[in-house]
Amino acid sequence: MKKVIDLRSDTVTKPSEEMRKAMCAAEVGDDVYKEDPTVNLLEEYAAELLGKEAALYVPSGVMGNQICLNVLTSPGDEVICEKDSHIFQYESGSPAALSGLQLSLVEGDKRGIFTAGQIEPLIRPESAYYMARTKVVEIENTHNRAGGTINPVENIKAISELARKYNLAMHLDGARIWNAYVETGVKPSDYASFFDTVSVCLSKGLGAPVGSIIAGTKEMIKEAFRVRKAWGGGMRQVGILAAAGLYALKNNIDRLKEDHLKAKKFAELLAENKFIKIDTSLVETNIVMFSPLRVSADDFIVKCNEKGLLLGGGKVGVIRAVTHMDVDNEDIIESAKIIEQIA
Repeated sequence: MKKVIDLRSDTVTKPSEEMRKAMCAAEVGDDVYKEDPTVNLLEEYAAELLGKEAALYVPSGVMGNQICLNVLTSPGDEVICEKDSHIFQYESGSPAALSGLQLSLVEGDKRGIFTAGQIEPLIRPESAYYMARTKVVEIENTHNRAGGTINPVENIKAISELARKYNLAMHLDGARIWNAYVETGVKPSDYASFFDTVSVCLSKGLGAPVGSIIAGTKEMIKEAFRVRKAWGGGMRQVGILAAAGLYALKNNIDRLKEDHLKAKKFAELLAENKFIKIDTSLVETNIVMFSPLRVSADDFIVKCNEKGLLLGGGKVGVIRAVTHMDVDNEDIIESAKIIEQIA
């Protein structure tokens, strides 16, 4: 049977044999009673990595982001975020549905990056009782829909200083903050230091099958624990899954650099094809965005699927390819060949 190369996302990775062994050997208890020792170890280790007082293991990145927004706000409040951010584009309207929030959208640059100067006019005056109350500024790093781009720490610092000036909270959607770290050398705790709450994924490039971590103050995590339960996220002997996350954090962060090199190689190969539009300068981590010039993106994806190459969609007319630990350099070369045939 012909091998299928899956570049739809880094969420398609499967646990390695070593990770499976760690899961099998995990000591477990009832996490709703906070008695699962493996979950507790994971939360303590993640909090230390992120430089926060406490952390909480949650089933998904969406739940992580939404719990953080919920504990930072009240119904009717407003969150400032980039127009292509994950919380706006890919979380099923959850800010409104779960927490009664509205989002104020900022037009970022081609890297999905906005500045303090852009958001200051959007901050609503406290005296305007007839307006929504601006409460949170949210930043996604790396930025998925912009192509895995990295928000510079200097820019984040400037936005944070503005937020403090107006008594606003800061939330980091750091689903792929590990990718930003291995590319820049800026520690996850340094990125997280500018934010009140942080959400990070274990089930993308790190290769765990399930789960995310949220981190913040002890009081914030205490409230987050209550919200997680209310939203159906309380799990019992979940140490079997937490063991995978703990293994991922201890063993799979540094290897993300390999994924970045594969993505850049893939982008270089695509740039040689005159029937493909791609900006290689935007390929900073493990996501490659490109557009076919002679066929629609949807049709192109179907034709690639028929040849054993799975790709995902991005913005209208844009295709997304994501490198990860389950594809190697030979897969990247073969993928470029398939695209060349179809383009």
